[in-house]
Amino acid sequence: MENNKNHILIVDDDDRIRNLLKDYLSENDYIVSTAENAYQAKDRLSYLKFDIIILDVMMPGQDGYDLTKEIKKQIKVPIILLTAKGEVENRIKGLELGADDYIGKPFEPKELLLRIKNIINKNLKIDLKSKHKIGAAEIDLNKMTINFKNKLKKINNTEKKVLIEMLASPGVTFSREEIGKISGISQERSIDVMITRLRQKLEENPKNPKYLQTIRGSGYVLWIE
Repeated sequence: MENNKNHILIVDDDDRIRNLLKDYLSENDYIVSTAENAYQAKDRLSYLKFDIIILDVMMPGQDGYDLTKEIKKQIKVPIILLTAKGEVENRIKGLELGADDYIGKPFEPKELLLRIKNIINKNLKIDLKSKHKIGAAEIDLNKMTINFKNKLKKINNTEKKVLIEMLASPGVTFSREEIGKISGISQERSIDVMITRLRQKLEENPKNPKYLQTIRGSGYVLWIE
């Protein structure tokens, strides 16, 4: 097995989806193992190390929610849940149980591929001891400060958590729901206020932001030059 390739486990009782994803992800330079139920998945996990798990929610026997909860108690591995379209409450339940992302069926394999790449990139971790440049702003996550044109501004722990995630995934749109999970803030209005405050610390013109932008109907994205 090649050490420089990421290893993915696909768990789905649908043979067609399982084989389609295996072929597609293998063509995109991933090592792929499969399981058709929770029992097989746990067997694979007992002797193989995976970088990410793609897990269907609705399976006979132990479902994806219970398996997510069990896996997260034992090992630290990212999980993307495959859910039915429109089941918002169920998706939130999955995130609460520790899932890292979800994607609704039916979906384009390319979208799943992008989500996999995003999670793997996040897990490369942001160096908290390094300083990060965004335009004229220099972020020091260790000291929890932003130096904007020699004016030092403090950031709080909530803002730090959001910056860590966004710096790890530049150009990726974060929904309010995702930002709420990262920050621990439940009210959408409070999330918007936090983003506004971050813009005031990062941007030349906070009302017309260049870097921390709103994607209408989707959420927020951080661009890094």
